[in-house]
Amino acid sequence: MLTELRLNSLGVVAEAVLPLGPGLTALTGETGAGKTMIVAGLGLLLGARADASLVRNGQDRALVQGRWEVGELMAEAVEALGGDLDDGVELATLRQVSSQGRSRATVGGAQVPVSTLAGLLAELATIHGQSEQVRLSSPERQRELLDAFAAPAALEDYRRDFAEHRRITEELARLEAEAMNRAREIDVLRFGLEEIAAVNPQEGEDEALAAEAVRLADADDLKALAMTARGALSGSEEDLDAPSVLGLVGVARKALETLSERDPGATELARRITETNYLLTDLAQDVAGYTADLVTDPLRQEAVADRRGQLATLTRKYGNDVAEVLEWAERATGQLAELDGADDRIEELRKRAAVLDEALDSAAARISRARKEAAGRLAKLASAELTALAMPHARLEFAVTKALRGPHGADRIELVFTANPGSVPGPLGKIASGGELSRVRLALEVVLAGQSPGHTFVFDEVDAGVGGAVGLEIGRRLKRLAANGQVIVVTHLAQVAAFADQHFLIAKSSDGQVTTSDVTPLGEEERAAELARMMSGSGESDAGLRHAKELLRIARTG
Repeated sequence: MLTELRLNSLGVVAEAVLPLGPGLTALTGETGAGKTMIVAGLGLLLGARADASLVRNGQDRALVQGRWEVGELMAEAVEALGGDLDDGVELATLRQVSSQGRSRATVGGAQVPVSTLAGLLAELATIHGQSEQVRLSSPERQRELLDAFAAPAALEDYRRDFAEHRRITEELARLEAEAMNRAREIDVLRFGLEEIAAVNPQEGEDEALAAEAVRLADADDLKALAMTARGALSGSEEDLDAPSVLGLVGVARKALETLSERDPGATELARRITETNYLLTDLAQDVAGYTADLVTDPLRQEAVADRRGQLATLTRKYGNDVAEVLEWAERATGQLAELDGADDRIEELRKRAAVLDEALDSAAARISRARKEAAGRLAKLASAELTALAMPHARLEFAVTKALRGPHGADRIELVFTANPGSVPGPLGKIASGGELSRVRLALEVVLAGQSPGHTFVFDEVDAGVGGAVGLEIGRRLKRLAANGQVIVVTHLAQVAAFADQHFLIAKSSDGQVTTSDVTPLGEEERAAELARMMSGSGESDAGLRHAKELLRIARTG
């Protein structure tokens, strides 16, 4: 239940506080006084779209604050959002709209997305505005009303299965449509992998073969250079007297060894020349080995050229070098496994779709039976309400007919109506007048609202297009509805306002420059004056006041 509504800088309302209690609360005032801002404020709390035009001129922001008495389940939901309750039972909610149109919401002190605020408070309150009459003419809204009454047990499972079936169907259609492209891609990948496997390239093989090809092609020149180096290091076999590095180093070694024997200061020099001799000996042996390996081998040269040609065939197609070719093969292997698995996936999806088809057909049939059974009961209860609302001959029916399977079942729901005996019922939106639509809407809402005890219902001019005795019946029904919850009604009818447990007057004032709306709670005498004004345009005439007090007496006695 909403215990307090506080508005700041919202449209023409500078500041207003409405302390609210259980039962029926009436909001009245002249046209343009600002009653719409009260409903707009409640709408913002319930998640309505923010608009900078709602902010009062000259102000940076508008604030709407609501305090609610809530139960244990709501307390747990608030705690999960990081908020808390005041005194463990009262929830504070806030919606702020800046003059730039930005919006912020808090629940129990925790900042939350507006959608979270809306979802949370939808459990506590509902606004029924003038737009509901337009929505009431749509098949979607008529289905929603019937389902709210019928509460088909299979509907939640049906919706979940329908969403999965749609996802599966879309994926299946995509896979089947891509089958030809997939087959072509599989052929390309397989050919490439087979071609690479036939060559069987090894990591770094192209670089090693390139180096070997150079050695084979220049073997004679390389050998001549190596022989020159070898002769310089260890001497020439043709000219035994030719000097060599090792021979000269040997002479130097003997001299330094003798020197170190006679002068210990030369020991380090002898050690270094000995080390140099060992290094040059190893170098000479390695050069000799290199020279021995350099042979002219036309067969090997041809084999290397052939192998490089095979690798070049791959690098022209799959990468700049062998490393990239091997990377392509690895990627292609993964892609091929995925593509090959598509046929298995198609079969899997087809089987699952068939299972879901059967489940959906079965659930749709159960939903249809529940709707048809509930349609008669809802129409009967709503018709009884219409009788009390001065429409004794009205006929209201929910026609449930078979339709293609959709997200809400396999039914088409149509609310048909006639106000006169002997007339054939037709679509509600085409047959009913504005006043008749208002009464049909109220009749349905009174029946359905009885299923939500403790809920807060806000009715914005539910009495539009009616008056007199019908207004009294509307007031009685709102009063009866408020017995199990909280009802807030914006009304122009004194006959409706007379039934209120609380009555607030919204009045407009101006200092010539700024217009402001004030919200004032009315006592008994003030209520009588306001009801008289609503009926006759003046709250001061004795006749009007007598009529208003009589109206209050009728409302109190039911």
